[in-house]
This record gives sequence, structure tokens and C-alpha cells, in this order.
Amino acid sequence: MTALISPQTLTFWRRGHAVTLDNVAPDRTLLEVLRDDLGCTGTKEGCGEGDCGACTVVLGEAVGGQLRYKAINSCIRLAHSVQGMAVWTVEDIGARDDTAAGPPQGGVSPLGGQRPASAAERGGLHPAQEAMVQCHGSQCGFCTPGFVMSLFGMFQNSAGKPIDRAQAVADLSGNLCRCTGYRPIFDAAQQMGSLPLPAGCAVNEPVVVAALEALGERPAPATDGAYLRPTTLASLLQARSAHPNAQVVAGCTDVGLWVTKQHKRFARVLDVTGAEELRRVETWPHHIAIGAAVSLHEAFAALVSERPTLKTFAQRFAGLPVRNSGTLGGNVANGSPIGDSMPLLIALGANVVLMRRDARRQAVAHRELKLEDLYTGYRTNVMKPDELLCWIKVPRPQDKEFLRAYKISKRFDDDISAVCLAIRLTLDDGKVGSISIGAGGVAATPVRARQTEAALLGQVWDADTVMAAMATLRAEFQPISDMRASAAYRQTVLGNLLQRFWLESQGMQAINLESVSMEALA
Repeated sequence: MTALISPQTLTFWRRGHAVTLDNVAPDRTLLEVLRDDLGCTGTKEGCGEGDCGACTVVLGEAVGGQLRYKAINSCIRLAHSVQGMAVWTVEDIGARDDTAAGPPQGGVSPLGGQRPASAAERGGLHPAQEAMVQCHGSQCGFCTPGFVMSLFGMFQNSAGKPIDRAQAVADLSGNLCRCTGYRPIFDAAQQMGSLPLPAGCAVNEPVVVAALEALGERPAPATDGAYLRPTTLASLLQARSAHPNAQVVAGCTDVGLWVTKQHKRFARVLDVTGAEELRRVETWPHHIAIGAAVSLHEAFAALVSERPTLKTFAQRFAGLPVRNSGTLGGNVANGSPIGDSMPLLIALGANVVLMRRDARRQAVAHRELKLEDLYTGYRTNVMKPDELLCWIKVPRPQDKEFLRAYKISKRFDDDISAVCLAIRLTLDDGKVGSISIGAGGVAATPVRARQTEAALLGQVWDADTVMAAMATLRAEFQPISDMRASAAYRQTVLGNLLQRFWLESQGMQAINLESVSMEALA
């Protein structure tokens, strides 16, 4: 058994002060720290898996002298991952005196959190809170704090620009409403920008940025410690070489579930998201390179900027708080057979770059392989114990490329796929010039439909060809039956999606659910 390592100190910025907590275990969640250690009981514990949004808080990070806000699920976020960041809970956003040390005391507010003890602290409601009151979006008090915090993150990121209905729907997809319904909450999202901002509610961003930059100058454990978050790629690889048994995290959205649902414990955690080189997207003539520490939200934004048709698919990957925490690198390395990003990346012809520190040569070694060749079985891969997935290289669009990505799930938003299929096609004089198909939910790993690709390549792109390929695709995989879908359903849907792809390639767009409007149905 691995010996337990002494917990270490955690420091983050909150309410105008640096909050320092000693002896925080590496596998403790942010929600546990907020509720148990700081008494922030306005932040609720709901599903414990990043699905309901009741635990939503907002993080602030200094990037290039600017403050970036992200609404995240605190229930599956490891506490040490917010080292050196700013944290806002529902108790923090109303007008109050920031010079008062410690959290406010008092009863629980219907808008989530503890009611301030004094009028000086109370001051006024933040527009995100006031809009919920005016639009009658306030509910039983359990879901409301999470909605308010998602609205707060939206408010801060909007920088005074109006928020339309579509943005409100997309950004609140990670929060589940249990009482009043979504309409008044969407109304609040649109109205809050027109409400006055009390002086005590404004975030003094230059002060916060300076504070975070000062916190970032504090030395952190490099290769020894319970929670390691190296700030450079070299130190990250060195830490991996020194601790090949450490649990690697890159956003915690899946590992967090192991903690909350499987009650796993980790003696040492290695967090890749601090490595500066892996926190960016690089554009090259023939590909874009997405670092393993780039959030899903930012990674999908890069993919959508090159291929706009992916916008709806990208927004359907979990909810915004999960996309803000999770990383594309983590999703790929995790290798879940129902992970939505891998079928898309397989269809796009993506490669992964694996890196390790060669101790014998005192140098960094790397290798590159096709994404579909990374996996050897259910959540297993070819990576060596001291190796890390560092980059995902995605080819840039081809001329006349036709691409679609389909997600079939029981719920449109914030749900896990029963089947995911991504197809990329180019035609040459009416024949299939190139074809690549990635599938999820139909095998033990994300897979490439090689037999179906072979059946289509070079063939005339017509209904007869597609009908024959549908049969090939349905027979290519032997999916299982589970709570999301039966094996027969999955096989049937695979063929149906290929037919849908062909129909869309012929110009039919009304068959897309996302394209249907109330006006069209009238």
C-alpha cells in the first residue's frame, strides 16, 4: 500500500483577502473545503457528479494581466486545483464591506448563502440576484445559488454587452431547474445587464489581478508534495518521471467522480493544468495543436472557429461548468467509450503527442500516433507509466470538406451519449475522395469505422452506395445494452445517422432538430 503523504497548504483569494488553509488532503474537493472548512453553506451539494449545478462557484484567474471568470462545479473540482486563483461563492457577490475579515454570519438567504449580519455588509443585491427576484426565478433555495453563480459568471464575462436568449440557454445548460421552470431564469439572464450595479458589488479587477499575480509568485512543490501542479512542461515531465504512480488530473471532471462516487483516495496527485506550454492553442499551416491543459470550452472554441458547423455539437458536450473545468487532453487520455470528443477527433484525423523525460539521456522524448491507436481496451492505452499526453494535433479543414457530428442522448442538453458519430467527407467528381468516420458508444473504446470507410472510398456518392454502407456500419460493431440504450437500438441508429449524413450532403437541413423553430412548425 502506498504510504500517505502529508497534506499541504492551500491558498486562494476570496473577499479581498488571501484564504490559507493548512493540511488539505490532495483528494479533497473544493465543495468540501467551502462547506466544511469555511462554512459557505450557500453552495449546495446535489448530485456530486457535476450534473445538476447546485454547487456552482466562479473562479477568477489572472491571464495576461486580465481577469478570466469561469463558472465551475465545485463538487468534482479538487480543492488544490484552485491554488492561486480567486473564488466567488453565492455569499460573496452581494454588496458588502470587503474589509470585513472572514465570512458573514447569520441565517440562510433565499438567494443562497448566509444573510449578512450588518446593513453595512448587506448594501444591495448583485444584478444576477436582483434579476432573479424581479423575474420570479427564485426557487426553493437549493438550485438557486447555482443559477445565480452561473448568471454572475455570465454577467462578468459579458463586459456590459447584452445577453440574448440563445446565450442564456447555452450558458445555463449545466444547471438543472427543479421548481419554477427555466423561462423566468432565462428572463433574468437577459434582464440583469440593464440593472444598476451597487458599488459594493463591483469587482476591482486590477486589485484582484495584482493579488493573484502575487500569489503566483509563491513557491510551489516541484517534484515532491501531495498535490503537484508544475508550471512548466519540463517540470511536469520531471514530476511524472519521479512519481509514475501519482494520479494524473487535467480538470478533475472524471477523477472527481472517482472521489465522490467511488470513494477513491489518492496519496499524490499530479495536475497538468499548470504547465504554461500546455495551456494554449497553436495554429500551424496544416494543423492546430491543442495543449493538454486547454479547457474543453476553449478547445471547442478553437475547433468551431475552423469548422462552424460544430457549434451545436460543442455546446452539447456536458454543461458550461464542466467544459470550463475539463480539458480536451483529459477527455482523450481518459478514453471513455462514450466520450464525445474522441469520435469527432478521429473523424478529423487527429494525432496525439506523448511525452516523457528520458532520465538516461537527460532529455525529453516524444512520440506521435493517430488518436484511435492510443487505446488498447476499456480505459486502457499505450502510454508508459512515466508518459503524458501533451498535445492533440488536429488537421485544418480541407477544400470542400463536408463534416457532421451527431450526438444521440435521452436529454438534449448536459447528457451522456448513447451513440456518437462523426463523419468527414470529400468528393471527387461525384465519388468519395476521402472519408473518415469516428464512433462512440458502440465498443469498449472510441473507434474508427474502417470497414465502412473502405466500403465507401472511391464509390459514387448516391443513395444505393449509402444504403449498402449503412448495413456495413451496423454490422461493424457489437455494442452492449445498458441503461442508455439497447445494442439493437445503437446498431440501428448508426445506420440511420449515416443516412442522415447523406441527406444533409444533398442539401436537406430541416431534418436537424436544432434547426427546427416554432415558426417552422406553425
